[in-house]
Amino acid sequence: MNFNTLFLKSFRVLLIPFALLYGLVIYIRNRLFDKHYLPYSEFNFPLICVGNLAVGGTGKSPMVEYLLDLLHPQFKIATLSRGYKRKTSGYVLAHKNTTALEIGDEPMLFHLKFPDVPIAVGEERLVGIPHLLQDHPTLQAIILDDAFQHRSVKAGLNILLTEYSNLYSQDFFLPTGDLRDEWSSAKRAEIIIVTKCPPELTEEKKQKIIRSLQPEADQKLFFTCIEYGTPYHILDNEDEWILTPRDEALLVCGIANPKPLKDYLLSQVHTYYQQDYSDHHIFSIDDLTEIKMLFEEINSKDKLILTTEKDAVRLSKFTEELTNLPIYVLPIQHRFLFDEGQIFNEQVLSFIEHFSFNPTKL
Repeated sequence: MNFNTLFLKSFRVLLIPFALLYGLVIYIRNRLFDKHYLPYSEFNFPLICVGNLAVGGTGKSPMVEYLLDLLHPQFKIATLSRGYKRKTSGYVLAHKNTTALEIGDEPMLFHLKFPDVPIAVGEERLVGIPHLLQDHPTLQAIILDDAFQHRSVKAGLNILLTEYSNLYSQDFFLPTGDLRDEWSSAKRAEIIIVTKCPPELTEEKKQKIIRSLQPEADQKLFFTCIEYGTPYHILDNEDEWILTPRDEALLVCGIANPKPLKDYLLSQVHTYYQQDYSDHHIFSIDDLTEIKMLFEEINSKDKLILTTEKDAVRLSKFTEELTNLPIYVLPIQHRFLFDEGQIFNEQVLSFIEHFSFNPTKL
């Protein structure tokens, strides 16, 4: 453990009083919702919520993509996100000239990958859902991205993600830990997914996690790992780069948790260098100049720049500057372990196919 990591952990321990206060506020808020003192709305319409209890990257965006891949061939599906760090406010529906500055990088990524799927953003899901249904009245389901803690809307199917290396059952409230909601909130989920697991996760470790999370009898618990695809050029999807042990790579990323990506590169290339930015960083021309300078300093003929799909959305605006630069995007996706992917798929499909509205009695 290096000095910076040790210092950060020690500092966060000193913030325990603030974490306890934050936890108390969250506890009171949840009890007010549970007792119906704080209002929430239910829709006679299939809503699928993807979220987590912690801040940071648990793989929500790849899970939304997984659901879009699964559902959009069979149903008229849409997504509704907050649109974090966008330059607009209120409800915005993506169109052919939309940019990441208008809707945020993650919704923009959905829009680029699924151009025929309505992609919308809005801080208030309660306002955004009726807007989206008015714009697309033939919709059959909506995926609510990162909405688990927003209890003003009650979804019919809640998919809760927790990271293998930072399970919510072993975490603590902000700012000491990463939790933005209490452990017991996990009981509101119909499905819990442990993400970013080692691909070779054993049955013994699986059972240990189950004992830690203690899911309810009617909750389904799944395990996924990250699966990386073949890097493609940021401006030309047909131009691919097959990673080899002789490659040297400059990793450019501004995501919440780059550790799994860095671990993957250690096993794939000879050497990698890194230029980290904050999560959802909006790249400037100065950033690109710095990236070019760092890349030129790498003394190898087999060298490339690697970035994530979310970062690529924010970098691709520099079309002219990127044209002759070997900057490649590394795609990722969830892969279900223990041959349980089909079970998950069937539960999600069945939710939409057999949806029935059973409003909560007040």
